[in-house]
Amino acid sequence: MHALVWIIEDTWQATIAQAAAYLPVDAEITLLHVADTEAEAVARAARHGLLGRHAPVHAQEDQLRAISEQAAAELLSDAQSTLGRPARCEARRGRVEREVVAATEDIDILILARDGDRAHLGPRSIGPAARFVIDHAPCRVLLIWPDPAPPLTTIPPPPEQPPPPSAQSH
Repeated sequence: MHALVWIIEDTWQATIAQAAAYLPVDAEITLLHVADTEAEAVARAARHGLLGRHAPVHAQEDQLRAISEQAAAELLSDAQSTLGRPARCEARRGRVEREVVAATEDIDILILARDGDRAHLGPRSIGPAARFVIDHAPCRVLLIWPDPAPPLTTIPPPPEQPPPPSAQSH
């Protein structure tokens, strides 16, 4: 079994704990972190928008990239240590949801955490990137609650139904 464990900054510990508990000892595990490159694109666009002046060196963009790469390396290292068994670490950059789906190509199972509203049950507990990944991953998906799941009372009430046609006034 080849498992991909997608880790993000605020839920990685719970995701790793579930992966360690769920996956067989002989599973081949890849820990994945994807850095969104949107901040670098904004910095690049801002530089080009300065009245047509272009900085000769992409120092600002390079600094953002270096900070991002260092943070990803540290996060993956911490995750691997917490997992407590061998795992391959993979850091990618780009559109997060697309990179995660691309990484699932030869994977048997993807493990990820809910990344939306974690105080209520329902579809809003899954953010846009995770929703895209769940909908497009060509493998089994194990979706976990990074915290204890909210109580059933957090489910919104059903929508009101219109009265039956015979009860409507004419």
